[in-house]
Amino acid sequence: MSDRDAIAQAWEAVVATARRTAAEGLVVGTSGNVSARVGDTVLVTPSGVPYERLRPEDAVGVDPEGNQILGELAPTSELPLHLAVYRNTGATAVVHTHAVHATAVSTLVTEVPTVHYAAAVLGGTVRVAPYARYGTVELAENMLTALRDRTGCLLANHGTVTYGATLDEAYDRTAQLEWLCRVWLTASSVPGRSPALLTPDQLDEVGEALKGYGQRRRG
Repeated sequence: MSDRDAIAQAWEAVVATARRTAAEGLVVGTSGNVSARVGDTVLVTPSGVPYERLRPEDAVGVDPEGNQILGELAPTSELPLHLAVYRNTGATAVVHTHAVHATAVSTLVTEVPTVHYAAAVLGGTVRVAPYARYGTVELAENMLTALRDRTGCLLANHGTVTYGATLDEAYDRTAQLEWLCRVWLTASSVPGRSPALLTPDQLDEVGEALKGYGQRRRG
């Protein structure tokens, strides 16, 4: 596959994932953003454009330093956040949303309570990055601290960030994080009761088990 074809295919996947975040209620309007890295090109959703309007010719790309090298539309205001993930991890896809339950939880705690072993999918107890205004280097730095040894985190009073080797993986982690937050909010809303939480050892055990999870290709 040529570089041009790879970029076109990746852009199609970025748009499809962005539309999925809207269709499944993880964002409202043009909030949230999605990116994918192809070589030295980072494809990102543009700022303030409804996802359903995006076309193949609207592809937006920047280099690892953030210089625009593809497209006429301005990239998302959260570009520093996406680039920080790519510079500091092996990610090739990032999904940022304003998911309702996750955002609500980000206003209540500094770590997502371990009410379910789904936390292990994200590497362990999910941290909440301290608040900073959207689009700032400060927010990106706070996020990196929260992401240490994790594949997802919450941004205080803001939303979620997850990454992966593919857009499907990054999106699935977002969905798991939103579900985990919803479970905790639901359980903690019962008057006079507090949810039972898993211990770090129990999460570590799940993390080990997940290494062998799924189908294996037969030789």
